[in-house]
Amino acid sequence: MRLIPAALLALGFALPAQAATPCGGSFSGFLDGIRQEAARKGLDRRATEAFLSGAQQSSAVLKADRAQGIFQLPFTDFARRVISPNRIQNGAKNTARFDSLFDQIERSQGVSRGILLAFWALETDYGAVQGNFNTRNALLTLSHDCRRPQLFRPQVFAAIELTARGDFNPATTTGAWAGEIGQVQMLPEDILTNGVDADGDGHVRLKSSSADALASGARMLRGLGWRKNEPWLQEVTVPASLDWSDSGLGKGQTVRDWSRAGVTPRWGKLPSGNMKADLLLPQGRNGPAFLAYPNFHVLFEWNKSFVYVTTAAYFATRLEGAPVFNAGNPSPALSAGHVKQLQQKLTRRGHDVGGIDGILGAKTRAAVQAEQQRLGLPADAWPTPDLLARL
Repeated sequence: MRLIPAALLALGFALPAQAATPCGGSFSGFLDGIRQEAARKGLDRRATEAFLSGAQQSSAVLKADRAQGIFQLPFTDFARRVISPNRIQNGAKNTARFDSLFDQIERSQGVSRGILLAFWALETDYGAVQGNFNTRNALLTLSHDCRRPQLFRPQVFAAIELTARGDFNPATTTGAWAGEIGQVQMLPEDILTNGVDADGDGHVRLKSSSADALASGARMLRGLGWRKNEPWLQEVTVPASLDWSDSGLGKGQTVRDWSRAGVTPRWGKLPSGNMKADLLLPQGRNGPAFLAYPNFHVLFEWNKSFVYVTTAAYFATRLEGAPVFNAGNPSPALSAGHVKQLQQKLTRRGHDVGGIDGILGAKTRAAVQAEQQRLGLPADAWPTPDLLARL
């Protein structure tokens, strides 16, 4: 699920609080509000009517929105599930097939082919599985639902604009349950802002054109802050004597700092000593270890899940020649129910864990690390049954 960028403010897609169509209520009344709001924004009336004609709520979309259990898996389990030999092989085939396009993207945008291939594979199996939810109905359903309407309502108006341009068919356009479209799954606002007609046919066709999809994905990453021709993630070996409280995202260390602490690359060479790098321990000090560089953080603008982003970033290195990660021997993961208990206890202690959802995300990990330090435990941000009991 992509974050909604603010780049369309100049196009009038921001929603002033007093003008926003309320969520909830009757669906037909909600659609009337969308119709009126689109008129206030100056959107094409015929395109608006074409977009809203035949619109329906989707119970399947709401069910999918509330059932994302795969992100509760730990990194090693998730990575082994989604990085299949078939995806590795098809990645090699696609990098050869689109070699000149990847060369052009790397020159112009500085986005590595490994990153684009990884997201292409994980999002849609290189375009083979793009989702069969009607995109118009998905966006309207999630905008009408009061759980997160502010994320999806701007996408409705962006989709109406795409309809006016002839790049969106409300009746037939399908994609993911959350409204993403095409081979790398981009939201309508992203398409308006970053869509690239790479194949020269006069349209941005992210569903049918791999060239358009890859070039658009690269432009979006650049717009989100991707630093040209820099690494994003690198597997490393760490000494047992390391101060584990230094691990985690946003600690401000440099590659030189980590090198002096005895961290060594498991594959390739470390980049410039001045580059910022976080030591990432997805499953604690006894599991895999990575240095995460500034570009790694940009990937959270594509997807908010810690385990998804870490897997995608690692997969990208695999597609560019890195070996299979060293899984180590981490402590067993807590169950989703126990993670919820952990989050409740952490919340009572004043930590912001981002919600009681049973998912070990970045905020929960930071809170775990803080409590490990308080209790005198190895502060590697990986929760154990012992920590849960002590809390």
